[in-house]
Amino acid sequence: MNRPPKGSRDLIKAINRNLVLNLIQSRGPLSRTDIARLSGLSLATVSEITGELIAAGLIHEVGTGESSGGRRPVLLRLNPQAGFVVGVKLMKHAIASALTDLDAKVLHHRVTSLRSARLPQVLRAIIRAVEATIAESGVDRSRVLGIGIGMAGIVDGESGICRYSPFFGWRNVQIAEPIAAHFGIPVYLENDVNTLTIAEQWFGYGRNVEHFVVVTVGRGIGAGIVVNGQFYRGALGGAGELGHITLLEDGPLCDCGKRGCLEALAADPAVLRAARAAIARGEPTRLAEADPLTLEAVVAAAEAGDEWARKLLADSGRWLGMGIAILVNLLNPQLVIVGGEGVRAGEWRFGPMREALRAHAFNGLADELEVVLEPAGDETWARGAACVVLGELFKPPIHRRARQGWVPIPA
Repeated sequence: MNRPPKGSRDLIKAINRNLVLNLIQSRGPLSRTDIARLSGLSLATVSEITGELIAAGLIHEVGTGESSGGRRPVLLRLNPQAGFVVGVKLMKHAIASALTDLDAKVLHHRVTSLRSARLPQVLRAIIRAVEATIAESGVDRSRVLGIGIGMAGIVDGESGICRYSPFFGWRNVQIAEPIAAHFGIPVYLENDVNTLTIAEQWFGYGRNVEHFVVVTVGRGIGAGIVVNGQFYRGALGGAGELGHITLLEDGPLCDCGKRGCLEALAADPAVLRAARAAIARGEPTRLAEADPLTLEAVVAAAEAGDEWARKLLADSGRWLGMGIAILVNLLNPQLVIVGGEGVRAGEWRFGPMREALRAHAFNGLADELEVVLEPAGDETWARGAACVVLGELFKPPIHRRARQGWVPIPA
């Protein structure tokens, strides 16, 4: 009888091991019989694999389940303390970093100021921020499995290269490799909106949802896309630049240099720009008294009855709803998750957004669409970057990123 080469047997075993681990992570606690039924593997294979995973400290027994007759089954769940990851959100003037366990629970979080846009200084600042995060968390550095970095712009995650950064003006610069060389562990670079999408896919509202999008609203507007259960990056890693679709020809100037982009009409800076214009025209609004003029000040004025503040937020929401309707018409998702700092504007912005979304979506596509709001601050963005590493850990071996290798499972 011809036997498969040892490499094939090892790959099959690794795939089966990952399948069992993934089922326990996503659906646990589970009994060995449950795992065999869900995976299609034999009970003997499941018992062998779970024994190895228990010995490695990746899973543990957590009591017994209900019995249909006979001995009560022993339940297994992921051991979240089996390893740790660090997530980094790189911003224009700051670095947010967080250390999480394997359940994506943030155990330590910090924000470090960033005073330079030059690549060598930024890389050193990221390294210092990660070192401080690990040290302050009290976790032994040897137990950190990987680092995820999220940043705005067009990112080639497979190569760890930032193709274009609107904040720093970088083009085609290597980010992941020098940091991986310093720490000796895998480093994954990803667009910041994509990090939140991956977090939702593995640990949030998008868990077990085949078709969904994440739309972030704040300083800019972006989208992350999951189709047929697979995260979609596009050919150059630039999928999801929702903020730069043109909605108003000859509209306001966008940071990208074009006019009439959704971002220039609906993002937080657009609201503040419109507020300053209203003040300059002498419109009857208490926003003239705001010092400083921030989105929080606009929201506070709206809640206090200021009609102009309400109008500005509603206009922003209507443009946003039109943009999301385009995504719905193109992708027909089951779920839209709206996140980011701009969610703090509440229903003054998102009530009109929902109305515009349903008005502009093609007939029937929004009838069963679920829309949820989820605020995101610095810690959430950093956690999202950490989830990029966790996502790699739980992927089947054949789908892991080839250049960076894969996150080592503790032996």
